[in-house]
Amino acid sequence: MEKTTSKTWWKESVVYQIYPRSFNDSNGDGIGDLQGITQKLDYLKELGIDVIWLSPVYQSPNDDNGYDISDYQSIMSDFGTMEDWEELIDQIHQREMKLIMDLVVNHSSDEHQWFQESKKSVDNPYRDYYYWKPGKDGKEPNNWESVFSGSAWEYDENTEEYYLHLFSRKQPDLNWENPKLREEVYRMMKFWLDKGIDGFRMDVINFISKAPGLPDAPNPHGKKYAPGGEFFMDGPRIHEFLQEMNEKVLSQYDVLTVGEMPGVTVEEAVLYTGEERQEVSMVFQFEHMDLDGGPEGKWDLRPLKLTDLKNSLSKWQTGLDGKGWNSLYLNNHDQPRMVSRFGNDQKYRVESAKMLATMLHMLQGTPYIYQGEELGMTNIKLDSINDYKDIETLNMYREKVVEGHADEQKVMNSIYVKGRDNARTPIQWDDSENAGFTTGTPWLAVNENYQYINAKQAVLDENSIYHYYRELIQLRKQHDIIVYGSYELLLPDDEELYVYTRTLGDEKLLVLLNFTGDEKTFMLPSSISYSKKEVLISNYPVDVDASIEQLGLKPYEARVYKLK
Repeated sequence: MEKTTSKTWWKESVVYQIYPRSFNDSNGDGIGDLQGITQKLDYLKELGIDVIWLSPVYQSPNDDNGYDISDYQSIMSDFGTMEDWEELIDQIHQREMKLIMDLVVNHSSDEHQWFQESKKSVDNPYRDYYYWKPGKDGKEPNNWESVFSGSAWEYDENTEEYYLHLFSRKQPDLNWENPKLREEVYRMMKFWLDKGIDGFRMDVINFISKAPGLPDAPNPHGKKYAPGGEFFMDGPRIHEFLQEMNEKVLSQYDVLTVGEMPGVTVEEAVLYTGEERQEVSMVFQFEHMDLDGGPEGKWDLRPLKLTDLKNSLSKWQTGLDGKGWNSLYLNNHDQPRMVSRFGNDQKYRVESAKMLATMLHMLQGTPYIYQGEELGMTNIKLDSINDYKDIETLNMYREKVVEGHADEQKVMNSIYVKGRDNARTPIQWDDSENAGFTTGTPWLAVNENYQYINAKQAVLDENSIYHYYRELIQLRKQHDIIVYGSYELLLPDDEELYVYTRTLGDEKLLVLLNFTGDEKTFMLPSSISYSKKEVLISNYPVDVDASIEQLGLKPYEARVYKLK
């Protein structure tokens, strides 16, 4: 395939994800809202953000924190009104930033009007907007399991059939085989694009094409993401559906589209993101997010090996270079805080947060910052399972502890490390009560470390993680090599240092990262020659004249040299 590196605004952008419930509460009800986001836009502009990704704010019963949508064209009252949303996008565009919204069309809420009609009778016009099947031998239609644990099927007494839900039972899967359903989705997408949004983050979009007949998984324990995954991930018509979506909707607008695609491979991502194929701009892949999970999945904790992380990131960097495009992230609303997971959130919290940010922002792809990441916010340990809100966490706890009698402390340890509520604690704006997030009672507990980890402190401290992020973002705008340069991994077998280069024309970047709490020595490989060097960024003071042939790297140190 020809190497293509056409320049586009979304390759050169930095995206900031807002999880609205936890961002900023303007009215004191304990829940973040749209007016609260508008109040903080100058903070994001000052950080250097180009694009805001707003997690769902649509009407929803909130079974899965807004990813169960009951009306795609209205705003959840928790967050405000359509007028509040219109004011928000207007203020974003006035600041020359862009807005992308979540597109959640693998499933709807069971309270959506389509589903309410669908379940009335087997011959209702909306029946095949969803997947309905009679049982088999007195059991579910097949052996697929929900991603949130338990069967992927729910029995409905009214019509004596089961409906498919790959997530919560309140999230029935939409049937993309039905052209009428697809037309409804495209109409809804145009509604938002015509209101001025700049693209979509597409929730589990590679699940929308299921294998014909929905067959049993031959080996439910050899699972791809969830038992049955081989029949609902990257299905037979997925490229057809995405190309149709592009032709009928997306091609008519200048947009960024990122497809969340669990289980996607590099080879599949080349197809999804290849420019000539007209599907999506980039994908969210999860390979690097699964490296510290054991054979039983994410809750089965195992230590991360740096070589595994390097191999994974390198495979994606080289595999998509010139053929597609990467998204770059280390945390989001579904993942724990990155400094707690990949760094050291105690003694070296500031240094390791800066090191991880350097690693990510110097890779090829579009970086995604998750709210609070730029402050070095950390995971939380809540006192009891009753303090947790996340449906995935609560389902797992019930299944393992209440029903399965597993060791409660072991399960709680897994939740402390991997639970999704780690990312959902309110943003720590200042050191006042509730971290300045709300004057009321926050919907989810605020991390107690807000008194010293907060935006007010970070903005005032020129050596803070926040200001380091500002510098990284500025560098990206000044140096094409950071966006478009090719990647090469050095020292592939080193379990302590992550070193790579980026090359564009006669310029080279050398990125040095120490992943340990000890001082480490780096020896420059003889394959790298240069006549001039410049320190682009570092998270410790550096003697700019010192030789790089051999140098000592402090705990969690990061340095980037520009060589010529």
